[in-house]
Amino acid sequence: MIDREDALPVIRQAQLLDLSRSSVYYQPVAVSESDLALMRRIDELHLEHPFAGSRMLKKLLRADGYSVGRTHVRTLMRRMGVEAIYRRPRTSQPHPGHRIFPYLLRDKIIDRPNQVWALDITYLPMKRGFVYLVAVLDWATRKVLAWQLSNTLTADFCVEALETAFDRYGVPEIVNTDQGSQFTSEDFVEAVLTRGVKLSMDGKGAWRDNIFIERFWRTIKYEEVYLRAYESMSAARRHITKYLEFYNGRRPHSSLTDRTPDAAYFGSELMAA
Repeated sequence: MIDREDALPVIRQAQLLDLSRSSVYYQPVAVSESDLALMRRIDELHLEHPFAGSRMLKKLLRADGYSVGRTHVRTLMRRMGVEAIYRRPRTSQPHPGHRIFPYLLRDKIIDRPNQVWALDITYLPMKRGFVYLVAVLDWATRKVLAWQLSNTLTADFCVEALETAFDRYGVPEIVNTDQGSQFTSEDFVEAVLTRGVKLSMDGKGAWRDNIFIERFWRTIKYEEVYLRAYESMSAARRHITKYLEFYNGRRPHSSLTDRTPDAAYFGSELMAA
């Protein structure tokens, strides 16, 4: 679809085709089948035991029959973007030259739609490879407002997800993220601040600061991702789209008095069917 010889810039072609720039410029790097299996199992173990570091994960993997050393486990964790809970599970590292914003949610009562949005990134295994998922979540209602998939951990797909949420739902008072390089990048910061929105960032080690989106990762992985082996990014996008229609519109949440995120966001008192 992308013609690199055309006079139209590649970035503009990507925009017209509704493609992420990161997917256009991505050069695939082969990952062995054994490493993909290890990464999937590490992801599962990380959800079950988020406090486990590379040393404990190595022991848990060996108990499962995998022959692997701690160094290799640590390398795969870095590629996946996960760390033990004592430093908060995350998919990115802060960039030393990027601006860090203060955490604005401490002791704040969050009880209405568009008061606070949260963004985060997670690793998703596929049948042959993996992708990264970014989601924009309304904190009070748990509604997923927008999301994007990418092959790489660059800032552009995060900006695209945020801009999509802005276009569909207006702007919140606060956007909360971690201190990953994607969210401290100039492009992302500008996308937030030019809309007149305050930017809040979790403190180092404050893994609970974004706990609602962490719970969402657990939910979508156990209820959707781990039940399938996506053949491609397009297949992943198709199935995730269908699941999120269920999650937002039909799945009851006990924390929302059994309403769906859509019902809570739009102010309906109707319970999930």
